[in-house]
Amino acid sequence: MSVSLAAPETALEAKPPAHRRKRRGVFLRGAVLPALIVAVWQWLSSAGLISEQLFSSPWLILKQYAALARSGELPHHLRISLIRASLGFLLGGGTGLLLGLFVGMYRRFEEVVNPTVQMLRTVPLLAITPLFIMWFGFGELSKVLLISLGAFFPLYVNTFLGVRNVDAKLFDVARVLEFSRYRQMTRLVLPAALPNILLGIRLSLSIAWLCLVVAELLGADSGVGYMIQDARAFMATDVVFVGITIFALVGKLSDSLVQFLERRLLRWQDSYKG
Repeated sequence: MSVSLAAPETALEAKPPAHRRKRRGVFLRGAVLPALIVAVWQWLSSAGLISEQLFSSPWLILKQYAALARSGELPHHLRISLIRASLGFLLGGGTGLLLGLFVGMYRRFEEVVNPTVQMLRTVPLLAITPLFIMWFGFGELSKVLLISLGAFFPLYVNTFLGVRNVDAKLFDVARVLEFSRYRQMTRLVLPAALPNILLGIRLSLSIAWLCLVVAELLGADSGVGYMIQDARAFMATDVVFVGITIFALVGKLSDSLVQFLERRLLRWQDSYKG
């Protein structure tokens, strides 16, 4: 009897849970198109149908990854870029989150601050970059401030919209319960605006990476953007593609991290999944 009961239990333990199989299937379906592109790219390069000097090949790019990792050059540049992007995102995103909350909560504050912010939001970052260089030079401060400026606006706008989309009846209930402004913000506004805030974080992260590339391409002596610029000067196409793929992979990793937080924090949402 004990043997017959143990066998099914062992089989159930060995069988992967349904959600793991589902996630594995989602990952495999998402990897089909990139794998197909890489395979076709490698075939075209091996057949001589495209120039390896202009387009390189996946195999040469992988070899360059290994060479740069062994020399320590790749970890060095990646670490510096990650620090710059993180500092810029924390400064700009944090300011955008706080300002968006206050502008959304207080109409008089909105009337004073929001028109100026919306006007500045329409100014292209590339137009402001020369001013940042003249004011702050080519050092780290100008790069971090440029990244923070790009990360500020998406989180500010989405936080503001999230606050304003909170059901007004919930505020009536909060007044009946005599919630202070602080309790309204922590117990009511933040949970209700969380979907918009997380969307703003995703957009801010992507803009932070774009601004990082701009900052490092225009003037830097380290970082992944500098590595790309230096390789372009020597026509080292494989190194250029190494830098491009690093930005793509790290950007996808950060976006996936926010998506993971969305799944954990927004379990209560009964939204359409497609």
